This record gives sequence, C-alpha cells and structure tokens, in this order.
Amino acid sequence: MLKRPEKTLGVLGGMGPAACAEFLRLLAKDAPAESDSEHPKIIMLSDPETPDRSNGIMGLGEDPLPVIRRNLLQLVEWGADVLAVPCNTAHYFIDRFRDELPVPLVHIVEATTEAAIELSKGNCSWLLATDGTQKSLIYPMCAEKMHYHFLRPSPEQQEKIQLCVRTVKAGDMKTAGEIMREVVSELWRERDVPVTMGCTELPLAYDASGLPNKRQVSSLKALSDACIKLLYRNAPESS
Repeated sequence: MLKRPEKTLGVLGGMGPAACAEFLRLLAKDAPAESDSEHPKIIMLSDPETPDRSNGIMGLGEDPLPVIRRNLLQLVEWGADVLAVPCNTAHYFIDRFRDELPVPLVHIVEATTEAAIELSKGNCSWLLATDGTQKSLIYPMCAEKMHYHFLRPSPEQQEKIQLCVRTVKAGDMKTAGEIMREVVSELWRERDVPVTMGCTELPLAYDASGLPNKRQVSSLKALSDACIKLLYRNAPESS
C-alpha cells in the first residue's frame, strides 16, 4: 500500500521563479504516489520582490532577512507543518532565526552536502554557487561538520558562474548552458570530481549544458528528495 502524507509542506519561492518551478516539478515526479491524493499537500508563497540575497550578503543592497522571515511565518499561519526554501543563498539569513521557527525547516545546504558526500563517496567536489553563498561560507561550515570538503573556483571562474546565474534568471538557458559547460570543463581539467550546484539556478544551466547528469549534485533535487523523505516518513497507508 502507498502512503499519504499528513504534513503540509510550505514552500517559499520566487528566488528565482524558474528554480522554484523546477523544485515543484521534482516533488511531483519523485513522490511515491499513484494518484492525486497520495501526493503531499503544498502551500506556496512566491515573492519575487524579496531583496537580492547575494547583494544583501555583499553589502550592496537591502537586507532580505525581514521579508524572508515574515513570509515563512505567513506559510506557518496558513497551515504549513514543514518549510522548504529552494534558494541556497537565502539560508544564510534563515540560519539567523531558524531556531525561532515554530515548525521544522528542510535545510537545502544540509541536504545538498549530504548528497555531495554520497555521490563523491566522501572525497570532495567543486562548489558552484552565487557570490553571496561563497562569501557566506555556509557550505564549507556545513561540510566541516560532516567531515567533508568543497573545492572552490578561482575568482575568474566565479565571475562566469555568477554570470551563469544571471543568465538563467533572464531566461536564456542556451547561453547559460554554454557558460556552464565552459566553467565545468575548466574545473574538471584541474580536478576530476563531481560538481555541487549550491545555487538553485545552476542545475537548470547544467541540464542545458549537455554535461553528464551523473557528475552533478543538484541542490534542487537534494531538497526535493529530503522533503519527500520527511513527508512520507511514518505517513499512514492510503486505503
């Protein structure tokens, strides 16, 4: 018998919209469901006006923390039992008040690091992320707790990665895929280990690059898998 999740998932999206749409697609595709009623109930709040997270970390724009916090609490008020945010950089701000949230949060950085450890068999992987995520060190700090190590691109390569993120947000997947292929090929010439996509736009660029899917860790897929695992754990069997 299949199981029907009792908990409601609250998703805070809009950071960016294409990445969140892909996250929802993965939730639908990978859920162990054979009918509509066996899929999890999802409440979504998409707020594309959330101040830029990288700019906030880099000191170049408005602090997005108040908006992110308000929106997560709004999802709880609407009935969310579990929270997920398909934006890596946002978690730098979420970590400041995570313990104050009244319901559990599926943490994308923790889920992605665990997936990277599994794919790389505990060795290491390249971390591709926004400028803000790289500066925040949320991935290296998480990895250290799990006795893992991320390799980081050069400043020149990081510029290309940030351009790739902006190109995905602009909807130009073809160009984003070309940039991704160029950067990853450079990284693999330096060290041939998997690449971890520590930004939810980057798996979309990787998909458009033609590079082998088995060599990447997608933070979108890692978050989706972690949410599904939590939602279906101890779920009652459907009749």
